[in-house]
Amino acid sequence: MINKYIFREYDIRGVYGKDITEELAYLLGKAFGTKLRRLNKDTTLVGYDNRYSSPSLEKELVKGIRESGVNVIRLGLVTTPMYYYAWDLLHIPCGMMITASHNPKDENGFKFSYNGIHNAYGDSSKELYQMIMDKDFITEEQLGEVKEVEIKEDYIKMITSNIDLGERKLKVIYDCGNGTTSIVADEIFNTFKDKLELIPLFNTSDSNFPNHHPDPAVEENLSILKEKVKTLHADVGIAFDGDGDRVGIIDNKGEFLPIDKFMILVWRYLVTLPNIEKKTFYDIKCSLALKEELDKLGVENEFYRTGNSYTKEKSYQGNYPFSGELSGHVFFRDKFNGYDDGIYAGLRLIEILSKTDKTIKELLENIPIYQSTPEIKVQVPDEIKFKVVEQIKEYCQEKHYHILLVDGVKVFFEDGSALVRASNTGPNITTRFEAKTEEKLKAIETEFMNLINS
Repeated sequence: MINKYIFREYDIRGVYGKDITEELAYLLGKAFGTKLRRLNKDTTLVGYDNRYSSPSLEKELVKGIRESGVNVIRLGLVTTPMYYYAWDLLHIPCGMMITASHNPKDENGFKFSYNGIHNAYGDSSKELYQMIMDKDFITEEQLGEVKEVEIKEDYIKMITSNIDLGERKLKVIYDCGNGTTSIVADEIFNTFKDKLELIPLFNTSDSNFPNHHPDPAVEENLSILKEKVKTLHADVGIAFDGDGDRVGIIDNKGEFLPIDKFMILVWRYLVTLPNIEKKTFYDIKCSLALKEELDKLGVENEFYRTGNSYTKEKSYQGNYPFSGELSGHVFFRDKFNGYDDGIYAGLRLIEILSKTDKTIKELLENIPIYQSTPEIKVQVPDEIKFKVVEQIKEYCQEKHYHILLVDGVKVFFEDGSALVRASNTGPNITTRFEAKTEEKLKAIETEFMNLINS
């Protein structure tokens, strides 16, 4: 009784005890190990986040992998970026990370890679599902070996050595949300305690996430951080998601800073540096304001599909200096190895601010102004959400709208845009609307929300 819908586009994710169980973890280990054997790989990494269900799932996952004859390097409790770093540090280009990222506390899941560059995507998870259903496993009498490796110290050195702070001393508040970054954030930030005034928030690991939901892309989750920035007159507030691969930003006025505006700020800095190749991409959810500003800066740019696995692969293949997604996954490759790492992204913003006397608000002066909605998620069953998006596409074609179909339907108007796409991480359709006036924004939102609801 395995729910096939938890085997999604680029991960496996569901409710613990219902969809995600120890039995599933064991079977998944057998399937993953079998796939590795067929790819002529004999060793894999395994790590897990701080969710209460993760240790028991990891135990059964490792058991299944070993039965296929594959050796396991157990990283233990790590952030997802620490797990990514281990690919390179240990020269083991494959692995599985147990995490549900920013999802609710009662969920868990699995991200996996066969190449140590990006997480598997497309039909890869469905392939593992089919292997489980067919009992298509390699089983060896000789179990794979197990080795436990601690990478925390090396990871901290790697992160901190890639940051060069200027003379300006900043007041920084960082919010771990009681997620997995709690195990490492203090040590990283305290490396710079002589140059920064640091105020940690919710920096104790707690899988119940008692203070707020660990998704920094949703503004309401950062209400406490916003208030702290305002009352303490901080220069910046930085937040991380449950497994540490995404960042959220609060500016010096205590206001939420969407990641597409963060990307504008970073690119305004990068174009002043020598030998920076002026090219980038950003996911389909980002604003036209980002495109317009990048065009002005002379940076070659394009919309691309949403999804960490896809964007990470594109970042690697094109060696883009900096790129990202509205959700908070950003990829620095100018002097970093391209991992989407929330802590590192926050430190890069601090680095930029430390080398200027301007505030975040001042660094973003004169950007194109669009009124926009946040991401709006409409609950739609997995089995019909793609059909709904297809109907939206047909509607737009009949209306002769200018559309982009790289991921769902992005509709471009002369003074705004609309996005309708099926989520690959849950039973939702995700929308976002923007326009240069409130009146036009309301018209666009009403048109497409009525269409979806109908």
